Amino acid sequence: MLQLQFANFRKDSYLLVEGKEENDHFYIIQSGKVRCFKSNDPKGNSIKIYGAGDFVGVISCMSNHSQIENVIALEDTKCISVRKDQYPELIEKNTPIALKIIRTFANRMRSMNEIFMQEAIKSTSSDFPEHMLDVANYYDKMGKPAIAIYALYHFMKECRNNVHIPQVQERFKSLSTMTNFRNFEPTKELTCHYERDEMIFSESQSGSDMFVIQDGEVAITKVTAGKEVILAVLKKGDMFGEMALLENKPRSACAIAHSPCHLMVINRGNFNQMVSTQPQLISRLTTTFAERLWTSYRQLDNMNIVNPVYKMTDMLALQVEKAKKFIGSYQTELTMEDLANMVGIPASSHLSVFAQFPEDKSKGFLVVKGKIFVPDCNELMKIASFYRKMNQKTMKGENKNPYL
Repeated sequence: MLQLQFANFRKDSYLLVEGKEENDHFYIIQSGKVRCFKSNDPKGNSIKIYGAGDFVGVISCMSNHSQIENVIALEDTKCISVRKDQYPELIEKNTPIALKIIRTFANRMRSMNEIFMQEAIKSTSSDFPEHMLDVANYYDKMGKPAIAIYALYHFMKECRNNVHIPQVQERFKSLSTMTNFRNFEPTKELTCHYERDEMIFSESQSGSDMFVIQDGEVAITKVTAGKEVILAVLKKGDMFGEMALLENKPRSACAIAHSPCHLMVINRGNFNQMVSTQPQLISRLTTTFAERLWTSYRQLDNMNIVNPVYKMTDMLALQVEKAKKFIGSYQTELTMEDLANMVGIPASSHLSVFAQFPEDKSKGFLVVKGKIFVPDCNELMKIASFYRKMNQKTMKGENKNPYL
């Protein structure tokens, strides 16, 4: 039988403290208001006010990472305390609570992606379908026809009266001779396959399917102002595309096969059926969102780092943290270019930045057959921590990235 505990907090007292390792529970606010914020957030992007019916601490609890934010009671506040091991039973007895958490996570994830884009490349993304033409033009310029042709197809489909349609049609015909890719429409099958550098969906595209990776890797990217930023490289067992399904809004990012991959397809119809019959799906979605949101908050911390060597090293350490590889070695699937894209360094600056890395093992990683290898994860974490401290000492005023 599910037995939940209550917790009372006086005004100005802390419910959660950023950086604390204790993360085996979260709170559902029953009455009162709280303020959530990150300590290292000079622009105040992370400040949020929550009240009755809202929840705090779920991200760190469900992702099994340290607390990502401070939570202070703005008035006397009463909460329900939910332990992580109680969550599956809570779902079975009250699915609407879990669905609210997931939908709120989806909204936060979309907001965090927008903040990330603003900080990474000083620009905003677009939900308008016309943006797919920008996406197509970027990948066409980069010599990736299987990606460009997909974005062109959906641009023509959703923007039939656009003045650029004649030129787009001609380019579409030209690209058709350069690639055999024809997987433009959602499959009715439960599984699908993509080769490397094929687009699964484009940002700003309408759609409602989500996917589970059965094999291979998928890169989640955004394109704006003629630049690409890799938000994540997902692997077997990861989910993606759920934000469009849950929010009924255009795709917030591109999904591109980073290697040959097999995917399981979940549409709105079978998702609703799964929610009612498979509560473990809700639990898995909660954990997936918690991991991504924790990573997004951590990426915002990375944005405050100015030195590009420090920045890339810290981002690599983040990949180790995500994989929970705190000891031993770790073979990533990332190239140096992938890592640079993750922190928003333009392609034109890649070579000059790579030349700044030390040539000995003090950098904490090696490049083996084009992919980054970490021989000692604990040592890399120490180096990244040292770089963050060095950055805090040298940072003055508003951070500026000299490579943008």
